Amino acid sequence: MTNLSKANPMNLTAKRLLFSILFLCASLITKGQLRVAITVDDVPNKTFFIKDKGEPVLLNTLDSLKIPVGIFINEGKLFQEDSLIRRNHLDNWANRNYVTLGNHTFSHLRYSDVGFDAFTADVKKGEIISRGLARKNGKNLKYFRFPYNDLGKDSLQHQAIKDFLKQNNYQLTPFTIESIDWMYNYVYEYYLSQNERQKAQETGQAYVAITLAYFEYVEKLSQEKYGRDIRQIYMCHDNILNAVYLPSILEALRLKNYKFISLKKALKDKVYQQKDYYTKKWGISWVYRWMDNAKERTSLMKAEPNTEAIENLYNTILKENKQ
Repeated sequence: MTNLSKANPMNLTAKRLLFSILFLCASLITKGQLRVAITVDDVPNKTFFIKDKGEPVLLNTLDSLKIPVGIFINEGKLFQEDSLIRRNHLDNWANRNYVTLGNHTFSHLRYSDVGFDAFTADVKKGEIISRGLARKNGKNLKYFRFPYNDLGKDSLQHQAIKDFLKQNNYQLTPFTIESIDWMYNYVYEYYLSQNERQKAQETGQAYVAITLAYFEYVEKLSQEKYGRDIRQIYMCHDNILNAVYLPSILEALRLKNYKFISLKKALKDKVYQQKDYYTKKWGISWVYRWMDNAKERTSLMKAEPNTEAIENLYNTILKENKQ
């Protein structure tokens, strides 16, 4: 056996150096394993798409980004004004190879309000065109996301709808990160309508900043809860705000060593196999739904990045527009 006390100092130095390099490589690999799936709800958009005369603004943006995207469709929007344009728009979404299709119900009902029968009928009604588009493009329609992420008002409603989705071969699609982009978009569109471009730009920049803050918060929470970086799922909406500012968010995430993956790959993370302990109607992130301690859940939600400014501004503009 080798006498370590008489070992060649150069060999020991080389071993220490090799160990340091391996440790550094392992650290870089771990850091490089950040993953996120981007998902878009409320497709096709019912306002800015028509304003832009059928130009698929967000879709054009995503074409240039070359990343996988999951979309959740409200077929009811196809039967509103300019329905032919909308149908062509949805066709364009469906035929993109990078797009995964999902059902978001026909008319975006809130499950806890309308109840099981009306809601399940709306789910079935919302798949008729989408299933045809999926087959046409060699895809499946297996993912489902609740409008408002409302899974029901109590544990009985939660369980009933989960059983229904399973029986109908749907996979409930969670999210871990969202940054109330719909609220920022409302304010953003308001400023554009008032020709206040500077304020609109500031709103867009604030949206980018808060989104990145949410990513950092949930990353830290994931490390604390699971000792690793989980595969995140980001939820946003089909709106003009994302058509303009989503590229900035994604570029910032790239610089943080994020890789953009499909919804299918994200859901393979075992974290999504955990029990959902949350039985109320509010659409909170699954990182909280997996917590069996309600006090811990509430405490961590209160520690999220502060959105009070945009909430106040949104409520003020909303009140003014109703007068």
